Amino acid sequence: MPAPHITPSAWLPPFFLGLLLHALLSLPTDTLCDESNPSVSLKLHASGFTSPVAFAPLNDGKGTMVVADQVGTLSLVNSAGIQRGQPFLSITDRITKLNAGFDERGILGFASHPDFLHTGKIYVYYSAPLGALADQEWDHTSRISEFSVYENDPELVDPRSERILLTFDQPYFNHNAGALAFGPQDGFLYIATGDGGNANGRGLGHSDIGNSQDLSNLLGKILRIDVHQGQPYAIPTDNPFQGADQRGEIYAIGLRNPWRMSFDRGGSHELFVADIGQNLFEEVNLITKGGNYGWNIREGRHCFDPDSPRSAPEACSQTDVRGQALVDPIIEYKNLNAFRGEPDAYGISVTGGYVYRGSKLKGLEGTYIFADWSQNWALPQGVLLAASPQSDGTWNVRRLSHGDPVLGGYIVAFGEDEKGELYVLTNASNQLINRSGNVFKLLPGS
Repeated sequence: MPAPHITPSAWLPPFFLGLLLHALLSLPTDTLCDESNPSVSLKLHASGFTSPVAFAPLNDGKGTMVVADQVGTLSLVNSAGIQRGQPFLSITDRITKLNAGFDERGILGFASHPDFLHTGKIYVYYSAPLGALADQEWDHTSRISEFSVYENDPELVDPRSERILLTFDQPYFNHNAGALAFGPQDGFLYIATGDGGNANGRGLGHSDIGNSQDLSNLLGKILRIDVHQGQPYAIPTDNPFQGADQRGEIYAIGLRNPWRMSFDRGGSHELFVADIGQNLFEEVNLITKGGNYGWNIREGRHCFDPDSPRSAPEACSQTDVRGQALVDPIIEYKNLNAFRGEPDAYGISVTGGYVYRGSKLKGLEGTYIFADWSQNWALPQGVLLAASPQSDGTWNVRRLSHGDPVLGGYIVAFGEDEKGELYVLTNASNQLINRSGNVFKLLPGS
């Protein structure tokens, strides 16, 4: 789940939550639908999940897709949306104990081996119980593991086949990120990690310069590893940070909670990463090797002060501690909690998507389709968004019309099938106690 803009100390008792719900329902909904934009419709494709966080091809040559459910299961769905009854993989017994309500731990990422037909391998990012060697005041351990299917049943993963590739400890329950993706050109596995949690890039387990700026740890980064060789993996020789006191796995730095990432299957195969802001700004970045995306020196394109997170300072350093220039996001919009009523305040927590390269959504070719998780913490009001590149290198953001100003669900993630068609993953309750999670296919609007 993406991190909303509250900290654990801000949870509300049920009575006050009820009052908040009543107040929020009485507020006008911000509607900025532009009827001149191409519209879309949503068709229910698969349902019965708790909180689907990834929907990706199995690469089995049949168009089979895999749904990763946060609570600990992977499920197979065919092109018609029909699910296999038995889970593809269940690791509920290996995940740290989850909260029944909102939680940011669990299965958080999935990727199938690009040559799955021959290797039978898949990769999962999940939250394991805190390791024995970790600081026992910390919360849990993130784990990236490789699994293999049974030789006699390629539609069922052998849970005993787990090969743990990489682990790192997390001081808090939130800001885990977790997206996985194979580079379409280099074949390496890319991993998104959060900054360690809490808020403002500070607290237990945060270094003096902030984990996201600290090259000696893996938090708040994009990592890149070679899973095709090495024990348990190899570090690509051209990874940018391989000096003393630097983790060679690091590909890019300066991220807070990168919630979903994707490679463009067309164009230059650029890597898009959405990063959830603290209080004021949401952003999407184009990731380049060695890039520093600013957190917690900046939030979006704006200066950030951890001691005064709700007011952006007028001036701050435009370089990091190594003198490297910080990279601006290509997309930035205002957080609705801080800028209610302003036209470019779309929601409270960005959800990354994909550049559309399918054939069904005419007029949206080459458009980055993404979302905001919700306009309200307490209400399922996800907002579909679209962005197109401009001549100055930034991307123009607009609402993606689908008949209603908001979607009746929290938009947790997107999926892309082998034909480039897109899917929206939602959780109607923002809870981990029922099966309100759905997968919708994006189709042309009426």
